[in-house]
Amino acid sequence: MELNADFSQRVVIHSEDLEWQASPMPGVERRMLDRIGGEVARATTIVRYALGSQFSAHTHTGGEEFIVLEGVFQDEHGDYPEGTYVRNPPTSQHTPGSEPGCTIFVKLWQFDLNDRTQFRKTMGGALGARVDGCATEILHEDARETVTYSELEAGARLTNPGLGGTELLVMGGTLEEGEDVLATGAWLRLPDAMPLAAVAGPGGARVWMKTGHLPFATAPAAG
Repeated sequence: MELNADFSQRVVIHSEDLEWQASPMPGVERRMLDRIGGEVARATTIVRYALGSQFSAHTHTGGEEFIVLEGVFQDEHGDYPEGTYVRNPPTSQHTPGSEPGCTIFVKLWQFDLNDRTQFRKTMGGALGARVDGCATEILHEDARETVTYSELEAGARLTNPGLGGTELLVMGGTLEEGEDVLATGAWLRLPDAMPLAAVAGPGGARVWMKTGHLPFATAPAAG
């Protein structure tokens, strides 16, 4: 399966408008944003766990990165409440589920296969000084990418020169980019060398963003 697999194109998806699709596990549904592959795929997805649902134990051969958007995500390593950012690198294992239910934004098969750095963070716990109405925290940074979380006041600007591409998820409020108004749940991907110039709406905005990563985008290995 290929969905939004041309990384040279600008893509905007208002995920709240998408229908939920069943996954192979009962009680787990998803809204696909981009995908290369079948059930083993380089994928960006919003996933919803019903109360008491669980995925079977598995190994993340290509790594997993996710944000808890609502509720509490759980596995044998602990509970991950709303606002938690997690990186599970290649070879990591777990049995994910959620007794109270949850919604997560998750990215699969997008790691350096030699990466073994595993961590969780509460987003917003280490925001930098507010500059021109925008405070930003670096969640992760390496030779391939930079991942940030930003809180913007109304009218504050969020910019990036676009080297290596830009991807963002609006977690709260609204963000205006070009002719699009990106509300909560909106996902934007800009290709390499396309600058980002966005402005927070009247209620401000909370934004997760990743930059520099698109030149490394590949399909997972067969099997």
